[in-house]
Amino acid sequence: MLLERVYDEDLAQASYVIGCQAKGEALVVDPRRDLGVYLDIAANNGMRIVGVTETHIHADYLSGTRELAAATGAPIYVSDEGGPDWTYGSDFDGAVRMKHGHRIGFGNIAAEAVHTPGHTPEHLSFLVTDGAQSDEPGFMLTGDFVFVGDLGRPDLLDEAAGGIDTRFQGAKDLFASLRDRFLALPDYVQVLPAHGSGSACGKALGAIAASTVGYERNFSWWGKYLKSHDEQGFIDELLNGQPDAHAYFGRMKAQNRLGPAVIGETPELIEYTAEQLRAELAAGEAIFVDTRHHSDVHEGTVERSLNIPGLAKAASYGAWVYDPEKEQRPLVLLAASRVEAEEFRNHLVRVGIDAVRGFITSLDGLELVTPQLLHPAELEGFERSLLLDVRNKTEYAAGHLPGAAQLSGGRALWHLDRLPAKDAGTIVTYCQSGVRNSVTASALRREGYDVAELDGSYAAWVAAGNTPVVPEPAVG
Repeated sequence: MLLERVYDEDLAQASYVIGCQAKGEALVVDPRRDLGVYLDIAANNGMRIVGVTETHIHADYLSGTRELAAATGAPIYVSDEGGPDWTYGSDFDGAVRMKHGHRIGFGNIAAEAVHTPGHTPEHLSFLVTDGAQSDEPGFMLTGDFVFVGDLGRPDLLDEAAGGIDTRFQGAKDLFASLRDRFLALPDYVQVLPAHGSGSACGKALGAIAASTVGYERNFSWWGKYLKSHDEQGFIDELLNGQPDAHAYFGRMKAQNRLGPAVIGETPELIEYTAEQLRAELAAGEAIFVDTRHHSDVHEGTVERSLNIPGLAKAASYGAWVYDPEKEQRPLVLLAASRVEAEEFRNHLVRVGIDAVRGFITSLDGLELVTPQLLHPAELEGFERSLLLDVRNKTEYAAGHLPGAAQLSGGRALWHLDRLPAKDAGTIVTYCQSGVRNSVTASALRREGYDVAELDGSYAAWVAAGNTPVVPEPAVG
């Protein structure tokens, strides 16, 4: 059996290729939309992709299930659990809809769907059996159910999908899924989750790629609650301290349920000259994306450009600053080469940003402006309409600048109603070290706000000897 993990460091997301080497057949689970890696794995191992499936309706990236099925002709398998509110849409009419216990067979291998609600109502995990070795499953692909050291958060439907207090039923469902499905398995079963450290789908995900049922049973934070049958204690700890959910998660949920658009063949990117780009920017026909580190951006950048600093988190930050439901203008990237520009495009399509038209390799010949910076020593007495902390609410609670309001960078564009009027004055923004601050500030400037970035952000302000506000912990 071939079992290969494909990990996207940008979104901390794992997909899997499971293959029967004897029959040359493979199943792909939770694919992303840029497909090259899956096609390469199949080709390099002499396999055909004969099935594509996913564990649930994802919130943090746009599923590549339909994309991969269209490219290979493989059938799609999706969950038919969770009730009518969580039924996949009409774009999945040709898909096999699975109930608990459904088995996908390919060669000597079987992947059995196990209904494990909690993170979402329709969530499935897959028990994988290598029939050439055993009649019993040896692996469980747990999706966003069980992570290494953590569990999939049950509050995303409230935070990102417009639900009201669904987190409480979700937490109860998660407790039952652990008790009745997961802990009923032998300790030796290997656990292969869909996310790792850095994902916003949980609060304490481990960086290790895999675990076992026995390890999680004995050493996870939640194990003691299941052992003592303490459902309420489990719920209280699970729901406490979850990170902010990025606003684009709502768009991902809706599109993944209905059916993401199939990209197919991508057009060749245009390499722009400075003259061509100046003309399109002046006519409002394109948006420039400065892909440099914020320290370089602060030396000069194109006016009203967006800052997406580097490939490492291009999808994550891209989804903070560009909403394709509201913005139709194409993107032109600053990139060292065509290859780098294509890699950027691949990252952005993972979050449904399909608007990259071209790239330019230099700022030479473009008109530049210098973003406004504010040294920590200048903050006191600076006239401003708002001091805005764009970190997560958990970071804000651990210590923030006096008088600061909190609105995480991943939610800012979707909550402009929480900001002063655009003509009310200057908004001063900060994050921890400056990266997220530059990203968020670029988006707000593009919206027409006057923004000054606190140079060095929170870390520099504290290093200058200032004392942050640390709220007293709640009692009771």
